Parts: sequence; structure tokens; C-alpha cells
Amino acid sequence: MPYTDISTELHPVEFPRLVRQAFLDRAAFADYLAKLMPGRAPAVPQIDFSRREAILIAVGPRSSTGYALRIVKVRETSNRIAVTVRERTPSLGEPVVARLTYPFRLITIPRSQKRLLLHIAGRP
Repeated sequence: MPYTDISTELHPVEFPRLVRQAFLDRAAFADYLAKLMPGRAPAVPQIDFSRREAILIAVGPRSSTGYALRIVKVRETSNRIAVTVRERTPSLGEPVVARLTYPFRLITIPRSQKRLLLHIAGRP
């Protein structure tokens, strides 16, 4: 299934915990960000919510710049849409900067009535 990664349009942002959330309208997304980051929530990116839905995946704080999230696949079946994400972790000796980071991905997909399954590979 085609998707659009708009992660760079949602900055600065720090998700303090694991997030696997879909948003069907701008108000719900704005409300979620305002509750998560009171007084410093970023603006919701320009998304045509009449035709698309937003999917946010975050893993919480990490200790260096070596961590990242990658969308592995977005697959549509007869009864659901499955989004699989993998977290990249740095290996020993890899040149990274030791500082707090908050890896996340924000994608949009065409609106659907199908059930959404968000899966972070390697996590329960």
C-alpha cells in the first residue's frame, strides 16, 4: 500500500513513551499533541484528512543519535492494513553522539474502513 512519510514536518517533538496511534482528523491529532506536550506542542502538519489518515509511531527517548525508526512495509489485506516498523540500534564502536533523541515516524495512508495493525518489529 502506498504511504507518504511526513516525519520531517512534525518538529520539534519529543515523545516521552511508546506511541502507536492513528488519527482520522486534525482536531484529534492536535489534542493528542497538546496533552502529550503541554505548552510546547508542534503544529499538526498539513494533511488532507478527508482523504488520508495519519499514523504516528514513536519509541520514546533513546541515549544517542544512532537510533532511528524505519518503515519496513505497509500492507493491505482483505480485512486490515498492517504497518511494520523496525528500530535501528547502533552497534558498538559506531560513531554516534551521546545525547537524548526521540525517534519517530509520521506517515499518511489513504483513508480506509479497515482495521489498522501497527507493529514494531522485535517488540511485543
